[in-house]
Amino acid sequence: MQWLKKIFGKEKQLSPIHLGQLQTDFHSHLIPGIDDGAQSMEDSLQMIRRFKELGYQKVITTPHVMSDFYRNDSATILSGRDAVRKALAEAKIEIEFDAAAEYYLDEHFEAKIHAKDLLTFGDNYVLFELPFVAEPPNLAAAIFEMQTNGYKPILAHPERYGFWYKDFDKYHEMKDKGVYLQLNMLSLIGHYSPETQKIAERLIDEELITFLGSDCHNVGHQQLMEIARTKPYLHRLIESGKLLNGSL
Repeated sequence: MQWLKKIFGKEKQLSPIHLGQLQTDFHSHLIPGIDDGAQSMEDSLQMIRRFKELGYQKVITTPHVMSDFYRNDSATILSGRDAVRKALAEAKIEIEFDAAAEYYLDEHFEAKIHAKDLLTFGDNYVLFELPFVAEPPNLAAAIFEMQTNGYKPILAHPERYGFWYKDFDKYHEMKDKGVYLQLNMLSLIGHYSPETQKIAERLIDEELITFLGSDCHNVGHQQLMEIARTKPYLHRLIESGKLLNGSL
């Protein structure tokens, strides 16, 4: 792979892989007006229609839940889900649509766990994310609390946490603790940074990824997914047979 980059100045491209093999996309922001994703129902329908065109049979959207910024709760999200479902039916866009959440691990997250107030999907999975600046001191405790309360934690986009780049064993530690790792598709095209792409590729090399998500916020992200479809690492990950998206 590296010698191709040196000779041609870019990575080898393959024919676009069919994303329908995944069956389900999760980790997206498609409910209008409640976070930094879709801002109108028109945005939502346009993106969901494109997921269907790409071959997905189901989309599980995951709005941000952050106590100091996006103060969504289960009622807000489920109400938004129902509104999108109604709009999909009226537009005759036939695709299964559901919603959970992307929980930010802040000081209020454990209270939500104890209150059993987490939106789940699949086999009682919970999607959560970390701050980008540093590993939170309550990470181990939050994982333990989720698991002892019957939840199965999925860590969103671990390849984006720069504080682990020089401590790669942390990724193995997460998996050993029973935390599933979800890769963002656009990490494989260097969308976040070249270093993030390298970590994403290493996570695939070391077979640490169990779920693949779009983290789609807008139609621009879906245009970039077209580039990702040609990347050898995306082909390898999807064709590995180890992703569990299809079980959701």
